[in-house]
Formats: sequence, structure tokens, C-alpha cells
Amino acid sequence: MAETTLTSALSLVSPFPNSSRASSSSLPPRLLIRSNNTFRHLNSSFTYTFRSTTEALFARSSSNSSDGVYNSTIEDDDDEDDAVLVDNADDDCSLPDLPDRWDVLGLGQAMVDFSGIVNDEFLMRLGLEKGTRKVVYHEERGRVLQAMDGCSYKAAAGGSLSNTLVALARLGGHPMGGPALNVAMAGSIGGDPLGGFYRTKLRRANVSFLSAPVKDGTTGTVIVLTTSDAQRTMLAYQGTSSYIKYDSSMESIISKTNILVIEGYLFEFPDTIKTIKKICQVARDSGALVAVTASDVTCIERHYDDFWEIMENYADIVFANSDEARAFCHFSSEESPISSTQYLSHFVPLVSVTDGPRGSYIGVKGEALYIPPSPCMPVDTCGAGDAYASGILYGLLRGASDLKGMGTLAARVAATVVGQQGTRLRVQDAARLVDSLAFNVKSQSLQADIGSDQISSL
Repeated sequence: MAETTLTSALSLVSPFPNSSRASSSSLPPRLLIRSNNTFRHLNSSFTYTFRSTTEALFARSSSNSSDGVYNSTIEDDDDEDDAVLVDNADDDCSLPDLPDRWDVLGLGQAMVDFSGIVNDEFLMRLGLEKGTRKVVYHEERGRVLQAMDGCSYKAAAGGSLSNTLVALARLGGHPMGGPALNVAMAGSIGGDPLGGFYRTKLRRANVSFLSAPVKDGTTGTVIVLTTSDAQRTMLAYQGTSSYIKYDSSMESIISKTNILVIEGYLFEFPDTIKTIKKICQVARDSGALVAVTASDVTCIERHYDDFWEIMENYADIVFANSDEARAFCHFSSEESPISSTQYLSHFVPLVSVTDGPRGSYIGVKGEALYIPPSPCMPVDTCGAGDAYASGILYGLLRGASDLKGMGTLAARVAATVVGQQGTRLRVQDAARLVDSLAFNVKSQSLQADIGSDQISSL
């Protein structure tokens, strides 16, 4: 059956012939789309008192720390890991027995999340606007943590990207699916106890953190305050998380990567954008697929041109929700996510757009394939999009042959996370999903009906 490279196909079907995407057509084809809309890739719990540990986490971050919270209880957000000894700034950073290649390398912000339940009065007392996300400095972070004295809250190696990578590693670690996937993350952590906490948590989830800690640097944190109406107010302390070091070691890692995932939050920093361009070029030259996560509507609005430069010239995959997709297209809120999916797929080979309980879309060659939502009883929608992305990546790496099956798996992974408290896919749930996938693959091989894919031409 005839095969066409996506970049060539786009030049045939796109109404935008002057797109700079065409400039990459001379590069070796990597993601192929067949005429029947199938595709292939050419390249192959513990609790501890705040005084005894969390105080220590911040103690070495700054000599004049004002994070004086002493009576709160903080729990680990991932009770499937063993206890983590976080009061050790000199955590062993060696990475023995590294694989020859990485299936997925994520490049993003490495930040520790502190999440707790508060009331509206708490937010008003601190002058915080409910439901917003803002960048804070060390002093304000300390002021908020002091105000939380007596509360219970959780700590996690946080971030949208890390949620995706952990879910992917858990899906890819089940023997039923094939050899274990090699998953890694690069970013910036400080040489402080928080950095050791972050690295250790990812390591225990089978995600290697490859970047060395920044000497005398401070690890970024996000305080997530949730009220009874499920609205989240987030305070981000960047620390060293915005710094991405590009050197020969990073170049070597990227050249041995099958899929590189760039977290959209990194676009907030001008110097980091320059580094992203270098990294994407190395990835393309080495034959890796490049994926970009949208991350946030306001981030897109502030750095619209930078996003588009990366997407048009380097990206093979874009992950976005419906609002983010519309922001990329400058569409109004009344515009259907079908339209934005179709529009984006003229420029990016594979587009993934989630639309909450209404389902999702996968865009290819100007068409939008609808993926129905997987039924579930929603508990916490936070992390749903991150989980969905892990399903798409898993399908690509395991050689899923059709878009519908890959999207259905992604929807099931997302529904599993939505039906629980917390943003991380649990190990046992990952195993169950992979087992069911193996059954479905066998069934589909007996009677494949690619023509039943609901390709929208609206």
C-alpha cells in the first residue's frame, strides 16, 4: 500500500502553501501516514512531620529562609513509592546502567508541588485571587507556607510533564506490552534537599532525571491551594527551573532519543527559547520525533510567535486542550475544537486535542478524528490531559497501527486518572490498561475495520 510522508502530504492538502513547514520536507521522513489513515514511525506512602523534614527541605535553599512552618503535616502525593529520605542534599546523582537509547526524553520544569485544601477566607486573608496562577518570590512563598501552619498537605515531584512521563513509564513497564520503555526527563533542579526529593521520586517511578543539580541553586516549587468548589490557586516559585543547560552531554542524550517532548511552560523564558531551538534541531537531525505540550492559554498568548516557530519548523506532535488549540488558531471560544484540530493539522503532522467530558480529537492532514470519552465517575480532573498524552506516546512507541485505537487507549488512561484522587496513574491501573490493550490488539488483528474511523470533514 502506498505510503506518503506527512510533510509531503501536507504540501498536497494544505491551503497554506507558503507555510514554513514545507522547508523541512528535505529532511528524512520519520512519521508516515498511509492512505487508510494508519501510520508508522520509521525509527524504531509515608507521612512525616513538617519540622523534621520539610523545614530541612527549605533550610538549605536560602540562608535567610522565611519558610517558618513547624506544625503542619505533609504527606507524599504518591503512596506507591517507598519512603524517600529527603533530608539529604547530597543525593547520589550518578546514573548507572543507562540505556543505549531513550524512548522518550521530556524537557521541562522540575518543580515540587505542595498541595493543600483551604477555604475562601484563607485566600482573602492573603490577598490571593482564587483560580489564578502567579509567579511568586521566596518571601511570598514563605509567607503562604507560614499561613498554612497547622494544615495538612501533600508533596510531589510535580508538573504536567512529569505526570505524563510517570504514566508512560508505568504503562511501558508492564511485561505484557513488550520490553520496558526507557523514559527520562531533563530540566533544572537545585543542589538542595528539594532537588534530591524530586530526583528520587522520579527515579522510583522508573523515570531517570538526567540533568545534574545546579550548585547553590534552588529547586522550584508550586503551592496549589484548592477550595471546596474545586478551584485551584497556584503560586509558582521558579527557582532554577527556568534554566536549561545545553552542552555536549545534553546533545549526546538528545541524539539517542526516539521522542523528545518539550513542555510549553519553558516558553515563558526568552533565554530558554533559544536553547529549545538548538535542542529541537539536534532532535530533528538525529531522526527523533519532536512533541510540544501547549501547557497554558496565557502562556500561548504571551509567546504566540515563539510557539509557532517551533511548531512549524520542528514539531511532529502537539498536545493541547480545546482552549489551548483555539488560542493557537486565534479562534473564538464559540469555535468548535474540530475546526482548531483541523487547522493545526495543516502545520503539524499529528495533533491531539482534548475536550474534557466531550471527548477528544486527533488531527492529521487537515482532518479531525473524533475519539469518544471513556466512561468514568469523575473525582478529580487535574492531570487528565497529561494522562491522555501518555496514552498517545505509548501507542506510538508500541507500534499501534491506527489512530482510533491509539486515541481510545489515551482516553481510557485519562478516564482512569479522572476517576481517582491525584494526578498520577497508579501502577496497578497501568497494568490493567496494558492487559486490556493486548486483548484488544489481538481482537483487532482478526477483524480490522479502519473504514469505521470517524474522520470529520466539517
